[in-house]
Amino acid sequence: MIIGVISDTHRHTWVVENAIKKLEGSDVIIHLGDNVQDVKEISKYYKGPIINVKGNCDFAVDTPSERIEIIAGKKVFITHGHRYDVKYDLSRLRYRALEVEADIVLFGHSHVSKIVYEDGIWFVNPGSPALSRDGFNSVASIEIEKDKINPSIKGV
Repeated sequence: MIIGVISDTHRHTWVVENAIKKLEGSDVIIHLGDNVQDVKEISKYYKGPIINVKGNCDFAVDTPSERIEIIAGKKVFITHGHRYDVKYDLSRLRYRALEVEADIVLFGHSHVSKIVYEDGIWFVNPGSPALSRDGFNSVASIEIEKDKINPSIKGV
């Protein structure tokens, strides 16, 4: 099972096609918000299932701000991250992840890619494919095979 993860596209629809090419082979794509309208653009290039949450720039949309999905037997906590102050540290997000017993936490908001393994939980931020704050436009891919979880960041 391969999960493709994208976040913070912010209506820069011209980057979506290239970002989706980097996620080729994904069994599911997850968009972490900002902007959920970009899921329509993703669906032009990807015909599989798409899961999304809204971010702090998504107004008047009927999309949850966080969700929990079981994917390949792993509990995946999905959020944009702004409600957990992820631009500063992961402590509030880590507490929530422990509370929901997540195996994987997907979050965005900071526009900086990051992979952290802590307390038996993978924390994955794909960064942004269009507006990175560290000069590295990116998406993430997570391969799950039995009990092995292998996250990676891919430049766009």
